[in-house]
Amino acid sequence: MTTKKSAATATTTKKPAAKKPVAKAVAKPVRAASKPEAKKAKQKVKVVRDSFTMPENEYRKIAEIKEACLKAGLPVKKSEVLRAGLQVLAGLSAAQLKRALGGLEKIKTGRPKKH
Repeated sequence: MTTKKSAATATTTKKPAAKKPVAKAVAKPVRAASKPEAKKAKQKVKVVRDSFTMPENEYRKIAEIKEACLKAGLPVKKSEVLRAGLQVLAGLSAAQLKRALGGLEKIKTGRPKKH
């Protein structure tokens, strides 16, 4: 003889157990060994010290260019102005370079005489 209580439990099914979250294995980040390579890439460029003669009015143009850069919020040194000019000249074609350098007056090289 079955009672109503036991019949009710026989027809019900068990709920599945709640799944516990499984912790995933976290891989440790691999540190790149690029630090020694970065030091090699940042080798100092060898600089050369030189002196030259130029007309006074062209020398003043360097100061004018420096002043214009300063007004634009870019303080520059005389050597940076000259290096930028070299980069511009290097980008010219042979004909453009010939025209730019052909317009310069020839000056006597060497140190000027002291008065």
